[in-house]
Amino acid sequence: MRGSNRRGRRPAVALAGAVTAAVLAAGCGIRTTSVPVDAGAAPSQVPCAMSAEDIATQAFRGIPVQIYLVCSSQLVTVDRTVHVDETASDQVRIAQALLEELEQKPPADERQAGYSTAVPAALRIGPAHVGDRQGTLRLSKQPEDLPAEALAQIVCTYAESKTLAPDGRVTLAGPGKYPPRAYLCTSEMKARPKTVPTPGTGTETGA
Repeated sequence: MRGSNRRGRRPAVALAGAVTAAVLAAGCGIRTTSVPVDAGAAPSQVPCAMSAEDIATQAFRGIPVQIYLVCSSQLVTVDRTVHVDETASDQVRIAQALLEELEQKPPADERQAGYSTAVPAALRIGPAHVGDRQGTLRLSKQPEDLPAEALAQIVCTYAESKTLAPDGRVTLAGPGKYPPRAYLCTSEMKARPKTVPTPGTGTETGA
């Protein structure tokens, strides 16, 4: 009887391991980063080593990512967890999930440490227009009309996603007929986010 119980548990353990591996491998197309920034580490950090139980729990709770907030007049990364209901290739849903994290007021401990966000709460992501470059994300407000810090936060956060910026460029536009522009998250942008971000390669149209 005892041997039978052991045999019954083994498939369940193997299945749980397979599900966890699949979720972590998919990663919703969001690339995390551990590169340090000049302003120092964020208040909370992903542990360097996690137990199998912790990994499984994290996988079912959501996808760990890093977003950029403002602290000491610079952009710095903080850890967050996002939930994307659809497939990893759904760029609009991934972009919206990250944008919602940027819009939220940092928790009390981060605010006390000097962290803030300039991204307006009403901002949303829409699909690309016909003729837009592949991967274009259209904001509900013209990018150039956003506070410089807010645009820098969005660009640098999206630049960490291999789904949203496979070549390192973040292609943004507004809701109108203005053509999209590709932006790069540079070290200068992180150090001085109040400076209006310069498009990475100028106007980007076409596939």
